[in-house]
Amino acid sequence: MTSGTENATGARDALIALRAEVGKAVVGNEAAVTGLILALLCRGHVLLEGVPGVAKTLLVRALAAALDLETTRVQFTPDLMPGDVTGSIVYDAHSGEFSFREGPVFTNLLLADEINRTPPKTQSSLLEAMEERQVSLDGKSRPLPDPFIVIATQNPVEYEGTYPLPEAQLDRFLLKLTMPAPSREDEIGILWRHAQGFDPRNLAAAGLKAVAGAPELAAAREAVAKVTVGPEVIGYVVDLCRATRSLPSVRIGVSPRGATALLAVTRAWAWLAGRDYATPDDVKALARPALRHRLDVRPEAELEGVTADGVLDRVLASVPVPR
Repeated sequence: MTSGTENATGARDALIALRAEVGKAVVGNEAAVTGLILALLCRGHVLLEGVPGVAKTLLVRALAAALDLETTRVQFTPDLMPGDVTGSIVYDAHSGEFSFREGPVFTNLLLADEINRTPPKTQSSLLEAMEERQVSLDGKSRPLPDPFIVIATQNPVEYEGTYPLPEAQLDRFLLKLTMPAPSREDEIGILWRHAQGFDPRNLAAAGLKAVAGAPELAAAREAVAKVTVGPEVIGYVVDLCRATRSLPSVRIGVSPRGATALLAVTRAWAWLAGRDYATPDDVKALARPALRHRLDVRPEAELEGVTADGVLDRVLASVPVPR
């Protein structure tokens, strides 16, 4: 009979293999790949931001190819309607009855591509699905599959034709990961792969295969739930989040939901590193991706060059780290 420790070890090995498998298609961006794996461990959603052409969609497609999970992609456009995402009630002329037709949200991994290209009305169609993991229509709630994770890509908000995400929806993303332009070495590696015949539209030809699935994720989540968190770590998380609420450059600081998100990814990070306890350094490592999208910087401060990451850097430097 397989023990829980063996299950957890096998699950960790599978997720480490998942990271290597994604690397067959995506050069660099190890931090973003690790962030996506942490979100899988926490059953959380991810917002992936970067300028066009830095392989945001390719990264998610590679992750999907390396996972034995049902995956659906939706291209968010200005004319996309809420029913195009969640599903709708349709009339069947043969039976003379109305029935529910499932939308693409009924999947395990939903790739919401360029989510900020669609107006807030359609963006908000994902609110219930992301929080309650269900869709309510015509007075009936319909549960979504388990696991259910949304990975949304977006272009920076200052780009033409984008709509800022509502604060309530931003807060439902566990992490906001940024994908910068690649370094010179990574860009040479990208072009070298293409020169050797790599086709981003054919990941199977690149050798990508599924190396983890629902059983490994379930075992991993069970192990993450057993990671010990001391009172000093919890206190540090609370102190960091509370410090964001009193800064003059911030209109809205990190909510308690943000504190629980930071704690969750801290435990997942510790487990993925092979430990059964979390440390304050784990908290520091995850503070920016877990909290940057939960800060609302005042417009006048933004004009002076203040950013959410800059605010977090200041908070991390000022709040004492427990030892």
